[in-house]
Amino acid sequence: MKAVVITSPGDPGVLELQEVEEPEFKDDEVLIKIEAAALNRGDIYQRQGFYPPPEGASTYPGLECSGIIESVGENVSRWKAGDKVCALLGGGGYAEKVAVPATQVMPIPSGVSLSDASSLPEIHGGSSGIGTFAIQIAKFKGAKVFVTAGDEKKLAFCKDLGADVCINYKTEDFVERVKEESGGKGADVILDCVGAAYLQRNLDSLNVHGRLLMIGTMTGFVTELNFGVMFAKRLSIQAAALRTRSVEEKAAIVNEVEKNVWPAIMSGKVKPVIYQQFPLGEAAEAHRLMESGNHIGKILLLP
Repeated sequence: MKAVVITSPGDPGVLELQEVEEPEFKDDEVLIKIEAAALNRGDIYQRQGFYPPPEGASTYPGLECSGIIESVGENVSRWKAGDKVCALLGGGGYAEKVAVPATQVMPIPSGVSLSDASSLPEIHGGSSGIGTFAIQIAKFKGAKVFVTAGDEKKLAFCKDLGADVCINYKTEDFVERVKEESGGKGADVILDCVGAAYLQRNLDSLNVHGRLLMIGTMTGFVTELNFGVMFAKRLSIQAAALRTRSVEEKAAIVNEVEKNVWPAIMSGKVKPVIYQQFPLGEAAEAHRLMESGNHIGKILLLP
């Protein structure tokens, strides 16, 4: 089969489409013929040499995919050959086939195409893949949603998705705006993909008992922190990395997503936002687009 190989840590040019061996699958795994793989910020970190796959996982990038089950292991009862599914992966999505634990596989929600479903397993500020989905699911759950983005086009798109307050971080102080729009209280939960540069300002934007969920570190991993605001407001910070979790933890997350998120998608009130699709052999170009930030929603690779 063909897969995208990271020939050495570096820029997008190190991604090469090569002929490789088909994956072997265990008794508790399924083999998926991939229809599409969605780009993830973790794929970029892996390409750069900062985010190695967990032991036993595929060395090829790709943390989420959709496709059709080709074979199932002896201990798999829920799935059968021919089932259309999407899956949360430890790696290996940038390929024609991937082996994945059966507990990390989910059915395609009704109303979503097989390729678009590849964007669902990792639910991605505002106009990113996670952001566009988070806006919709938060509104579905009844939350007031604040988003930040760097240009008015992205903010307008977020507004159309349901965001209540849209803040241009290049022209406004988002800390002050969040406080103003929340009656001085601040946000209860912040989902952040920026990292170091925003850490203190994110904490300043939180309400008492607020939570900061870190899903990315686009501006780096290291920064100084004033613990005073954390103690004063009793805040918590949590890293939301999925890749390093155990199979059991991933299975629990998959169950919760299918239980709590799939109904919102099947109702038509939450939809995946797909920006552009690339052939698998153009993974480098797809990475360049993602790193440019000139996209709204998910970028897909098609074998």
